[in-house]
Amino acid sequence: MTASQHMVQANGLRFRVMADGPASGKLVVLLHGFPEGAESWSKQVDALARAGALAVAPDMRGCGLTDAPENVADYALPKRVEAVAGIIKAFGRSDAHIAGHDWGAMVAWCFAIAHPEMTKTLTVLSVGHPGALADAMHDEDQRARSRYIDLFLLEGKAEHVLQEDESRRLRAMLGGAIPRAVVDHFVRSLSRPGRLTAGLNYYRANLSPDHSWTSLRSDAKVAASTTLLWGDRDPALGRFQAEDTARHVIGEF
Repeated sequence: MTASQHMVQANGLRFRVMADGPASGKLVVLLHGFPEGAESWSKQVDALARAGALAVAPDMRGCGLTDAPENVADYALPKRVEAVAGIIKAFGRSDAHIAGHDWGAMVAWCFAIAHPEMTKTLTVLSVGHPGALADAMHDEDQRARSRYIDLFLLEGKAEHVLQEDESRRLRAMLGGAIPRAVVDHFVRSLSRPGRLTAGLNYYRANLSPDHSWTSLRSDAKVAASTTLLWGDRDPALGRFQAEDTARHVIGEF
């Protein structure tokens, strides 16, 4: 099956989304992370559509062909959460199965906390509950893994470092699992004026230099049935935050 491309209006912004599957199927919303775009979910969109679901993967704000607000504050998590609610409503639905990776996972967690009535199930890759991730910053291993954030918070310098030498560091972040053509697409997209800054604004709007992930602390429990997939070779997120997530979920985990 081949995903169609749509421009969807949500919370005052235009979001480009990939969508595939029957209009009557269960809605699954897939949220990507940094420095990626909707195409990182291409195989999942196809598989879900073949299974009878309506799979929707948006370019998150500032990414791909989605609008990129100039204000750093427009990338704060509450606004990104409400945009997901807007996308669900744009497809004529009142709830959805939510999945996310990296920053998309953090948005997914916050969405499930803010809108339990709209969250059928929650599936997150790599990133534990915000409360678990905040507590993990007491762990030396996680503090070491998170030091890259210090660079990302430096406006101008981070953009220069990530784009120098033909975007070598950006390409390294995307790793070897993503096809070269898709990596090239993401790098080209982030090379457009203001787009890399928009992606880095995810960090700048939500994290502080002194506290990193602790800025996102939340003790709110998640009621939705939740699946967390974490790899023990994840370079950025350690075991503590993954294992500690269980106490923050009151639904099936």
